Amino acid sequence: MRVDFYQLSRDPAEAALPLIARKVLSDNARLLVVSGNQDQRMRISRALWSLLPETFLANGHAGQGDEDRQPILLSDTPEPANGAAFLAIADGQWREGEMPFARTFYMFDDESVQQARQVWRELRAREGVEHFYWKQEGGRWVQAG
Repeated sequence: MRVDFYQLSRDPAEAALPLIARKVLSDNARLLVVSGNQDQRMRISRALWSLLPETFLANGHAGQGDEDRQPILLSDTPEPANGAAFLAIADGQWREGEMPFARTFYMFDDESVQQARQVWRELRAREGVEHFYWKQEGGRWVQAG
Protein backbone atom coordinates (compact mmCIF):
# COMPACT_ATOMS: atom_id res chain seq x y z
CA MET A 1 0.00 0.00 0.00
CA ARG A 2 1.25 3.47 -0.89
CA VAL A 3 0.02 6.81 0.46
CA ASP A 4 1.02 10.08 -1.16
CA PHE A 5 0.51 13.15 1.03
CA TYR A 6 -0.21 16.28 -1.01
CA GLN A 7 -0.03 19.55 0.92
CA LEU A 8 -2.28 22.03 -0.85
CA SER A 9 -0.64 25.40 -0.33
CA ARG A 10 -1.43 27.18 -3.58
CA ASP A 11 -4.11 25.28 -5.46
CA PRO A 12 -7.28 23.62 -4.14
CA ALA A 13 -7.95 19.90 -4.57
CA GLU A 14 -10.09 20.52 -7.64
CA ALA A 15 -7.05 21.96 -9.44
CA ALA A 16 -4.69 19.15 -8.44
CA LEU A 17 -7.03 16.18 -8.96
CA PRO A 18 -7.36 16.32 -12.76
CA LEU A 19 -3.61 15.81 -13.12
CA ILE A 20 -3.66 12.79 -10.81
CA ALA A 21 -6.83 11.42 -12.41
CA ARG A 22 -5.41 11.70 -15.91
CA LYS A 23 -2.35 9.66 -14.85
CA VAL A 24 -4.51 7.00 -13.15
CA LEU A 25 -6.73 6.66 -16.23
CA SER A 26 -3.73 6.54 -18.57
CA ASP A 27 -2.64 3.43 -16.66
CA ASN A 28 -6.08 1.87 -17.35
CA ALA A 29 -7.02 2.09 -13.68
CA ARG A 30 -9.98 3.62 -11.85
CA LEU A 31 -10.13 6.31 -9.21
CA LEU A 32 -12.44 6.94 -6.28
CA VAL A 33 -12.49 10.57 -5.09
CA VAL A 34 -13.81 11.06 -1.56
CA SER A 35 -14.97 14.28 0.07
CA GLY A 36 -17.56 14.83 2.76
CA ASN A 37 -18.36 18.20 1.20
CA GLN A 38 -20.96 17.95 -1.58
CA ASP A 39 -20.06 21.39 -2.97
CA GLN A 40 -16.43 20.33 -3.23
CA ARG A 41 -17.42 17.13 -5.03
CA MET A 42 -19.39 19.22 -7.55
CA ARG A 43 -16.40 21.56 -8.09
CA ILE A 44 -14.13 18.54 -8.57
CA SER A 45 -16.55 17.02 -11.07
CA ARG A 46 -16.63 20.26 -13.10
CA ALA A 47 -12.83 20.48 -12.98
CA LEU A 48 -12.48 16.89 -14.19
CA TRP A 49 -14.71 17.68 -17.15
CA SER A 50 -13.12 20.99 -18.09
CA LEU A 51 -9.84 21.93 -16.38
CA LEU A 52 -7.50 20.33 -18.89
CA PRO A 53 -8.17 21.75 -22.36
CA GLU A 54 -6.76 18.75 -24.22
CA THR A 55 -9.07 16.24 -22.53
CA PHE A 56 -12.07 15.77 -20.32
CA LEU A 57 -12.14 13.17 -17.59
CA ALA A 58 -15.49 11.39 -17.40
CA ASN A 59 -16.80 10.99 -13.88
CA GLY A 60 -19.96 10.24 -11.95
CA HIS A 61 -21.37 10.50 -8.44
CA ALA A 62 -22.11 7.66 -6.04
CA GLY A 63 -25.83 7.12 -5.64
CA GLN A 64 -26.74 8.21 -9.17
CA GLY A 65 -26.57 4.76 -10.74
CA ASP A 66 -24.06 3.05 -13.03
CA GLU A 67 -21.30 3.50 -10.45
CA ASP A 68 -19.58 0.36 -11.74
CA ARG A 69 -19.14 2.00 -15.16
CA GLN A 70 -17.49 5.19 -13.91
CA PRO A 71 -13.72 5.52 -14.45
CA ILE A 72 -13.76 8.23 -11.76
CA LEU A 73 -16.37 8.05 -9.02
CA LEU A 74 -17.00 10.84 -6.53
CA SER A 75 -18.38 9.85 -3.14
CA ASP A 76 -18.54 10.78 0.51
CA THR A 77 -17.37 7.32 1.60
CA PRO A 78 -14.35 5.16 0.67
CA GLU A 79 -16.44 2.43 -0.93
CA PRO A 80 -15.12 1.73 -4.46
CA ALA A 81 -18.38 0.92 -6.22
CA ASN A 82 -16.53 1.49 -9.49
CA GLY A 83 -13.86 -1.10 -8.62
CA ALA A 84 -11.19 1.57 -8.07
CA ALA A 85 -7.78 0.53 -6.79
CA PHE A 86 -6.83 4.19 -6.31
CA LEU A 87 -8.31 6.57 -3.74
CA ALA A 88 -8.04 10.35 -3.63
CA ILE A 89 -9.06 12.03 -0.38
CA ALA A 90 -9.89 15.59 -1.34
CA ASP A 91 -11.20 17.16 1.88
CA GLY A 92 -8.25 16.51 4.21
CA GLN A 93 -10.23 14.07 6.38
CA TRP A 94 -8.41 10.73 6.49
CA ARG A 95 -10.49 7.61 5.85
CA GLU A 96 -9.75 4.09 4.75
CA GLY A 97 -11.91 1.53 3.05
CA GLU A 98 -12.52 -2.00 4.26
CA MET A 99 -9.94 -3.28 1.80
CA PRO A 100 -6.77 -1.22 1.39
CA PHE A 101 -6.37 0.68 -1.85
CA ALA A 102 -3.19 0.08 -3.86
CA ARG A 103 -2.50 3.80 -3.68
CA THR A 104 -4.07 6.69 -1.82
CA PHE A 105 -3.63 10.37 -2.66
CA TYR A 106 -4.26 12.27 0.58
CA MET A 107 -4.77 15.99 -0.01
CA PHE A 108 -4.73 18.36 2.90
CA ASP A 109 -4.46 22.09 3.46
CA ASP A 110 -3.40 24.34 6.33
CA GLU A 111 -6.62 23.59 8.22
CA SER A 112 -6.02 19.83 8.19
CA VAL A 113 -2.22 19.76 8.49
CA GLN A 114 -2.30 18.54 12.12
CA GLN A 115 -4.46 15.56 11.17
CA ALA A 116 -2.12 14.83 8.25
CA ARG A 117 0.85 14.77 10.62
CA GLN A 118 -0.96 12.33 12.89
CA VAL A 119 -1.86 10.08 9.94
CA TRP A 120 1.79 10.18 8.80
CA ARG A 121 2.94 8.99 12.23
CA GLU A 122 0.31 6.22 12.33
CA LEU A 123 1.17 4.97 8.85
CA ARG A 124 4.88 5.03 9.60
CA ALA A 125 4.21 2.47 12.36
CA ARG A 126 2.40 0.09 9.97
CA GLU A 127 4.20 -2.65 8.14
CA GLY A 128 3.94 -2.70 4.35
CA VAL A 129 2.93 0.94 3.95
CA GLU A 130 5.01 3.32 1.87
CA HIS A 131 4.32 7.01 2.29
CA PHE A 132 5.58 10.05 0.43
CA TYR A 133 5.15 13.78 0.94
CA TRP A 134 4.60 16.22 -1.93
CA LYS A 135 4.46 20.00 -1.83
CA GLN A 136 3.90 22.75 -4.36
CA GLU A 137 6.92 24.75 -5.46
CA GLY A 138 6.73 27.27 -8.25
CA GLY A 139 3.60 25.74 -9.73
CA ARG A 140 4.95 22.18 -9.67
CA TRP A 141 4.64 19.25 -7.29
CA VAL A 142 7.96 18.18 -5.81
CA GLN A 143 8.68 15.33 -3.45
CA ALA A 144 9.90 16.61 -0.11
CA GLY A 145 11.73 14.89 2.72
